[in-house]
Amino acid sequence: MHENEISGIIVDCCYKVHIVLCPGLLESVYEEALCIELARKGLNYERQKDISVDYDGVALDKGFRADVIVENKVLVEIKSVEEVKKVFKKTVLTYLKFTKLKLGLLVNFNVS
Repeated sequence: MHENEISGIIVDCCYKVHIVLCPGLLESVYEEALCIELARKGLNYERQKDISVDYDGVALDKGFRADVIVENKVLVEIKSVEEVKKVFKKTVLTYLKFTKLKLGLLVNFNVS
């Protein structure tokens, strides 16, 4: 399955989670609900996946953690905030760089 097809399914799943749960909950709640929907669609995913950082051939102890990676192709960063800040977008781009994935979604569930 191509990244674009996977991302369409992810967006549909996010929409369902948003409609059912509404805004105002913790990110972890939306993450768990999203993973339930992804599983129902038959998609493989990893939650809270560690992303290692390589510095000049040395793996650093401090890395990152992606909220959800779907089918080893699409990274999903989940937020529940009043305002999406530029740093969130930069975070997704950084995660994509270190995972070598091509597509990332930044999803904010705290909107009407």
